[in-house]
Amino acid sequence: MKVMVANRGEIAVRVLRACRELGFPTVAVYSEADRMALHTRYADEAVAIGPAPATESYLNIRALLDAAKRSGADAIHPGYGFLAENAAFAQAVEEAGLIFVGPRPETLSLTGDKLAAKRIAREAGLPVLPGSDRLVDDGDTIGMSEGLDFPLLVKAVGGGGGRGIRLVETPADLLSAITLARREAATAFGDDRVYLEPLVTE
Repeated sequence: MKVMVANRGEIAVRVLRACRELGFPTVAVYSEADRMALHTRYADEAVAIGPAPATESYLNIRALLDAAKRSGADAIHPGYGFLAENAAFAQAVEEAGLIFVGPRPETLSLTGDKLAAKRIAREAGLPVLPGSDRLVDDGDTIGMSEGLDFPLLVKAVGGGGGRGIRLVETPADLLSAITLARREAATAFGDDRVYLEPLVTE
């Protein structure tokens, strides 16, 4: 089984190393900026997927599926971040007749969205952090923070790996933190939705 790793950097190298140890042929993908990156040399082969911006390469589902087809990959491992928690990507991989190395699309649709995951956990009787269970509303960012103690976190609804998270020490810092978290989340995960959550320090 030939495995394409739809990611870059250290995580791609780790997945490629595991595949090598298991005897699976590997394919790395790269943007124009990553042409000579370590992960491209660590794989058995490497395929270009587009320009440097992640939205045009590592977040471009069509480009990734095309790379898998061109390389003859049987499976796609997403690594973490980027599209790893994207249910639409997992579904597209399966619809293309490939194996998605990760949770089923149905599972990702329930847990890849942190607010949906919090609701599911609460309904199951599990403890969850108090805080905003709604998306940040541009028209009422300050109102949404009422009742929450500072410092707090602005967190991306999608994705993971610590991306799209901003610490907010005071109400005066909230708007800029929301803007920065949204921008980073959109770049990293293709989803700019954010919510507020208390900071836990212990």
